[in-house]
Amino acid sequence: MSFVFSRGRLLLWGACLALAVALPLVLKSGFMLSLLCQIGIMVVFALSYNMLLGQTGLLSFGHAVYYGMGAFITMHTLNMIGKDGSPLVVALLPLVGGLAGLAAGVVLGWVTTKKAGTTFAMISLGIGELVAACALMFPGFFGGEGGISGNRVVGKGNLLGFTWGPQVEMYGLIVAWAFVATVAMFALTQTPLGRMANAVRDNPERAEFVGYDTQRVRYLMLILSGFFAGIAGGLTALNYEIVTAETLNAHTSGVVLLMTFVGGIGFFYGPIIGAILVSVMQIVIGGMTHAWLLYFGLFFLFMVLMAPGGIASVIAMQRNLWQAGLFGRMVPHYLAATVPILVLMAGLVGLIEMSYALLAGEGVGAGDTATRVMGMQLQLASMEPWAIALATTAAGVALTRWIGGRTGVAWNSALSTLHGDKS
Repeated sequence: MSFVFSRGRLLLWGACLALAVALPLVLKSGFMLSLLCQIGIMVVFALSYNMLLGQTGLLSFGHAVYYGMGAFITMHTLNMIGKDGSPLVVALLPLVGGLAGLAAGVVLGWVTTKKAGTTFAMISLGIGELVAACALMFPGFFGGEGGISGNRVVGKGNLLGFTWGPQVEMYGLIVAWAFVATVAMFALTQTPLGRMANAVRDNPERAEFVGYDTQRVRYLMLILSGFFAGIAGGLTALNYEIVTAETLNAHTSGVVLLMTFVGGIGFFYGPIIGAILVSVMQIVIGGMTHAWLLYFGLFFLFMVLMAPGGIASVIAMQRNLWQAGLFGRMVPHYLAATVPILVLMAGLVGLIEMSYALLAGEGVGAGDTATRVMGMQLQLASMEPWAIALATTAAGVALTRWIGGRTGVAWNSALSTLHGDKS
């Protein structure tokens, strides 16, 4: 545990906390504050999921159950305390959400963790769908399609001047909980339980042979994962002041899986990167185009094919090259590779956006009326914009194959030099 709280680690934790505190001083708009709040919540949620996938080797399709139960219990508790509550009580409500997620893990985990691998994944999917269906069957608790709403500003007092009404105050509360939860989850990876979870992930047969109860290890990790997911759910309830059945459904479970995988399940900081990137894509790109889910899927496909270890693995490989003095050799190739990628992206985005506009009925039967696509006025009935987009895409593919091949040769050469130096 001394490794967790060494001087270097303390400096790193302190720098991260200082950055999080300073961000609202630079990004002052309401939109950016809302985005930062969402990122903070998703960081906790993604890290809790990686306790299962990355550390224990359990692929879950129902992690939203613990997140959603934490959110619903938090909202019910908030409505119960009502005017008799205080800002201090509200600040501690995410802990109630965590306990709700923990309780759900205790009840559901014993069954789901009896088997690992595909069996666990299918059981978690079934339980997730079961709970999501119950959300519509029991409107008294889940609020039906409209969900349950509340007000995080309770009582007449304040806590050190905070009432949690302004969004910037809510951001501070989210940062505090996210920081504590992140440090706790990292510390857990250094405990005997965390090491046993890694052993169960890598070789469960050998772990059983040396005396570990693999089912109990998986069960304990799921319970703790549910606790931190519940904290994220509690923060969601306080931040948005409404909880709907969407927090329990398969889409939410899929999003956290995507965040974790894109960031990199083999690194503790991987889900943090994934949560930041995917949250920005959801909110920023989702507000710009109706095709954001398609871009989402294409991005996930690209990561699976080009960087199956996630963004964190790419960073780790570049760090190795940097330490060996080989990174400078690759920089010109990286810069050259960005050109065909940007060309290819421009062509694909043009085709996708024009197709969506056409399917939506825009520009059809309007004669010479132009349709606004990507900030440009285009006549979708004409072949010219389609031909330009197709030509751009084809040029991007050709350039990617040509320059990508050269970059691959340079990359293999750098790796050969790196491995030769190590040997």
